[in-house]
Amino acid sequence: MIRPTIPEDTTALIALADATGLFPPSGLELLRQMLTNSLAKDSDTAPFWITDDDREPVGVAYCEPERMTDSTWNLQLIAIHPNRQGQGRGRKLLHYVEQALMVRGGRMLLVETSGLPELERTRGFYLKCGYEEEARIRDFYATGDDKVVFRKVLNAN
Repeated sequence: MIRPTIPEDTTALIALADATGLFPPSGLELLRQMLTNSLAKDSDTAPFWITDDDREPVGVAYCEPERMTDSTWNLQLIAIHPNRQGQGRGRKLLHYVEQALMVRGGRMLLVETSGLPELERTRGFYLKCGYEEEARIRDFYATGDDKVVFRKVLNAN
């Protein structure tokens, strides 16, 4: 079941993020702060969190509008618990986010990720979901770690 994230999900979602191994302790604390701060807001233009719930949160997505753009959004985070990956959950969660954005009048969704070899599977996921690699900024995160930007048009208004 995919649903809006509620404040009570915070602990489980931090544990999920930790299980992915992609977040250092400082990143987990930042994620906790982001969850706490943004779950207090509710509007069509506010960032939003979506949770994949299988009797407990097993997936999460966070999306926010790009400032000074015409209905462009950025998927800042999407994660599925490692023991639930490979079941199509990430694709369903991403599709749900896209549908929610179209209802809000979203025109385009951007996704940024690392160019490191260990994230090749992640980049392949976005390509399979209909995203195109739009840009690559060399050495963005660190020397040898490029930022790769993917783009998908949602509403061609």
